[in-house]
Order: sequence, then C-alpha cells, then structure tokens
Amino acid sequence: MLIKTWFLNNLQQYIGSKLSKNIEFSITSSERYSLALFELSEENNLLIQIEDQSSTMLNLINQSDDFYNLIKDPTISQGDLLKVINKIVENYKFDNLFKNFLNFLIQKRRFFFIERILKSFIDTCSRKRGELKAELKSAKNLSSDEITKITEVLTKNFSAKIKLNYKYDESLIGGLVVQVGSTMVDTSIKNKLQQIENGMIEA
Repeated sequence: MLIKTWFLNNLQQYIGSKLSKNIEFSITSSERYSLALFELSEENNLLIQIEDQSSTMLNLINQSDDFYNLIKDPTISQGDLLKVINKIVENYKFDNLFKNFLNFLIQKRRFFFIERILKSFIDTCSRKRGELKAELKSAKNLSSDEITKITEVLTKNFSAKIKLNYKYDESLIGGLVVQVGSTMVDTSIKNKLQQIENGMIEA
C-alpha cells in the first residue's frame, strides 16, 4: 500500500524520469509514454485494470464525435479538458493511477495523442502475453459466438494467442476481412469485385 501511494503521489516525477524533455512527439515518443504506463501498472499490480480502462477510453473516443473533436481542439484550455476527463474518470470509476496518467498528459499538452498512446499501451500488453493482434471486419454484425469461433480458427492456424479487434463495416458488401499481424486475408465480395474491375482495366 505504501509503495502504491508513493507511485501515485509522485507520478509526474516518475514518468518524467522516463521521458526526455523537449522532444518532438512521434511514434517513438508515444511508445515511451505507453511503456511508462505499462511499467507503472505492472509495478502496482494493476495491469489488467488499466488495460480494460484504456480500452474503455478508446471506445469512448471512437463512439463520440463530440469527444473526439474536443480532444483534437487546440483551443480548449487545460482546465476545461481536465474537468471533462475527471468527470469521465468519476463516471467509469477509473483507477487513480490511470486518472493521474491522463491528467499528466493534459498538463504536458500530450492528450492530443491519447489514442496513439493507449493503443501502443494495449499492444505492449498483448506482446508481453505472447499474443498476436488481429483485425476483423465483416459485412454483417457478427454474434459473440461467431467472433469466438473465428478467434479459435485463427489461434489454431497461427499457433498463437489471438487478440481480436472486431469492427462491423457495411461498405464490404459481403464477406470478411481479417488481418493478423502483417498477413491480410480478404474474402469480401467488394475485394473480389475490385479484382475483377482491375482485370478489366488492365485488359
């Protein structure tokens, strides 16, 4: 308990020691922020909770245009952004460590990159568990059982744990699009039509 309290009370100093100052924000920078969050979560035995809360935050961003636009608005004050984030923290009962990390990003004017940072954090969690990240898109809404069956098939074929991110995409017309790591599997009608169309152009 004393160790956890020390980390929470000294979060800014602790993270600051892991991050170089005055650097241009990049993919590498986001990975450093996400790694700091990973180490803090692991050291405080909160890795599962913080990963779940990170996913919740990403879902909120993806599902709300207003929230997304708020994050990307360069004119919003730190005070107003803090009020919004702390209200979300309260409503979803986020852990203090995650709350302090989000506040830290706002104070450092890095909250604009919260999506990149949290996605990198979740990817780090997956890698540490030996999982492969997979993206699944379908032309119709799939049930949880269907998603589970697809995950099992991918796990068997790739001989690895699969962390599947599913998204319904009506533009596919029909079929599935699956990407596991750098391997793309596309069975959609849209893709087949595109291949036929490309063949006609080339003929």
